[in-house]
Amino acid sequence: MSTLTVEPVDASTRLNKNYSTVFEFEKSFNYKEQITWFENNWTLSFTCCAVYVVVIFGLQTWMQNRPRYNLQYALTAWSLMLAMFSWICALRLIADCYFFVSQYGWKASMCDPVFYKGVSGFWCWLFVLSKLPELGDTIFIVLRKQRLIFLHWYHHITVLLYSWYSYSHYIAPGRYFILINACVHAIMYTYYAIRASKIARIPSWINISITSIQIIQMIVGCWVNIYAYMLLRRGEHCSTTQDNIKYASLMYFSYFMLFAHFFYKTYINRDMPKKIHKE
Repeated sequence: MSTLTVEPVDASTRLNKNYSTVFEFEKSFNYKEQITWFENNWTLSFTCCAVYVVVIFGLQTWMQNRPRYNLQYALTAWSLMLAMFSWICALRLIADCYFFVSQYGWKASMCDPVFYKGVSGFWCWLFVLSKLPELGDTIFIVLRKQRLIFLHWYHHITVLLYSWYSYSHYIAPGRYFILINACVHAIMYTYYAIRASKIARIPSWINISITSIQIIQMIVGCWVNIYAYMLLRRGEHCSTTQDNIKYASLMYFSYFMLFAHFFYKTYINRDMPKKIHKE
């Protein structure tokens, strides 16, 4: 069995030098402390999800005989805040991933959990934490009396559970899960902010493109898991586990099926004009 391709301390130091600016809060990030916290507390995500389900469906019942709330400015501010965070996170992680792959190769990027440290470590940690406040997206849907589909709340719950569970296990392929999701969210929340603000009319091809990107994200997620599994089967020393690969594969495949079904029902099946209009 081969050893890790990269010596973690040396690699994280070199990766930080790749950034033109490294802020003090990034430099002083204590990843071991945060990993310990998630080891001891990741099961709190189940409690958060239970509260989330009670709140959103309780609110939905409460709103049945009440007029919808407009919430234009609140939703614009909320979406803009998440868009800005996602863009910063994506740009920091893209630079890290590009440098790492160019220096150490593709396999090392799949097997070495160096991204837990330094600049990338700080933003990955924030990304994992952000899965909790992102549950607030659903509150806006319910209060504005929009259609709440299974895909929406299922996606929020499973991403939160998986992210908090995986963070404390040094899951190296998580580099790509976080990077791609941050990029997709940067685009998605920017779109939500523009749509909520009503400063411009958004053509339908933008909606189609965003859903297509989300489907591609799920295909890439499935492929990353297959590749990681192949590495483990060959006896490579890869920082992941077969259990984690199983959970991630089930999650990404279910997302692929649900997003593909949503794409078909919304953009291909033209027998649903009213539902498309409501979206």
